[in-house]
Amino acid sequence: MLPFYISLGVLWFLVMYIIVKYNAIVKLRNIRNQSFADIDVQLKLRFDLIPNLIETVKGYATHEKETLENVTKARTSFLNAGGIEDKMQADNMLTWALKSLFAVSENYPDLKANQNFLQMQTELSDIENKIAAARRFFNNATQEYNTYIQMFPSNIIAGMFNFKEEALFGVSTPEEREVVKVTF
Repeated sequence: MLPFYISLGVLWFLVMYIIVKYNAIVKLRNIRNQSFADIDVQLKLRFDLIPNLIETVKGYATHEKETLENVTKARTSFLNAGGIEDKMQADNMLTWALKSLFAVSENYPDLKANQNFLQMQTELSDIENKIAAARRFFNNATQEYNTYIQMFPSNIIAGMFNFKEEALFGVSTPEEREVVKVTF
């Protein structure tokens, strides 16, 4: 009878261990998802500002059609993005397009002096700082999640329940690494 109780105790311990590890992985995954939701909130603020910014620039920079179209296209691609990975890539495209837009604005002194443009540029700069902070938090949560599911013995539980490594939010293409050039 004693071996039965020992076997039962070991089985109970294993089941509890798996439950605890599984719940820890789920908690880390949820923290990661919640941290991306924080980025999403800041991106929504940025997206709401972009149409006004484009309209202001249109009034001064009528022959910069391609730059304005790139910003609009990048914004639309984010709105149509499905998962976190697609949204991260679309956001990187939009960030690059906005840098190009502000580089173009350097060629128009009247635009740079426009009060609405300056206010929107300040708001966008503040939002970009908040997005950067949210990205750092997201990347930290992703790194903690990835580390946890890779470490022994959590990796066994992660493998059993098909938890996969997740991508960090970073620059994904060589074009995004380029510095936008301002020429006069």
